[in-house]
Amino acid sequence: MQLNIIEAINLALKQEMRKDKSVILIGEDIGEDGGVFRVTDGLAKIYGNERVIDSPLSESGIIGTSIGMALTGLKPVAEIQFEGFIFPAIDQLINHASRIRNRSRGRFNCHLVVRCPIGGGIKALEHHSDSPESYFIHTPGLKVVIPSSPYEAKGLLISAIRDPDPVIFFEPKKIYRAIKEEVPEEEYTIPLGKAKIVHEGSDLTMISYGSAIKTCKEIVETASESIELIDLRTLSPLDTDTIIASVKKTGKVVIVHEAQKTLGFGAEIIARINEKAFFSLQAPIERVTGYDIIVPLPKSEQYYHINKSRIINAVKKVMSNAI
Repeated sequence: MQLNIIEAINLALKQEMRKDKSVILIGEDIGEDGGVFRVTDGLAKIYGNERVIDSPLSESGIIGTSIGMALTGLKPVAEIQFEGFIFPAIDQLINHASRIRNRSRGRFNCHLVVRCPIGGGIKALEHHSDSPESYFIHTPGLKVVIPSSPYEAKGLLISAIRDPDPVIFFEPKKIYRAIKEEVPEEEYTIPLGKAKIVHEGSDLTMISYGSAIKTCKEIVETASESIELIDLRTLSPLDTDTIIASVKKTGKVVIVHEAQKTLGFGAEIIARINEKAFFSLQAPIERVTGYDIIVPLPKSEQYYHINKSRIINAVKKVMSNAI
């Protein structure tokens, strides 16, 4: 089937709810309305309002209730409408969901998935275009996943729902409907914590995730250099081995992500490369990221976000500086 990311996620939810009656959906307007992006469209008609729960407008309440559900054996999939609204729930996620297995010394798990659109590119209002993944990557006990395509979205979400620990499943809203590809109707999983080599190469390693993969892929497929493109898929736990193996092969690195530069995930990737593959580097690593400002309102949004020219310039800089 040719599906976009919204359709692929909807199919994954539908199949997992059919397979496992303990899977429950909860969030604002996810029932009759099908969610703000219509990701859960039609699921309430199939599974009823007891399993597709329209919550009050309270992100802290959504996550707190979901943690309670998880502790009683249910498998809640909670939806936060936009990434900027997740912060009222950050206390529940960081102080409770992430710590329950450790706090109970393994007697309890918090079997929870938090679905949340992330990033800009749709000319939205303030609090609707941010990339706050580093807050959650920094938190022990939380897994953080960001798919880059419909096929990846379905397989990763099924794995997240089946994982016994809390998973933050960020969905790049910029590419919700921008990509259509073949997605198997039958269920399949993509393991969490395993990166994907999207395109093999020998001259340079490009590391990215989420919506930026689409742009990076377009560059890699037309570049004169032989570029190896890595889609991280899971940001926590990070597949360091795949990164290091590629860096040792190419000796040159460009990292691309939408979030701000300072303390963005690129900094951690550079640190790990320096720890494990420093003497393989033939040039300083370049980062192409968002700027260290609040994401501008729609009229100026295009000046903030990463684009092809910035990535191409970073590749040229690394190649020209190579020893």
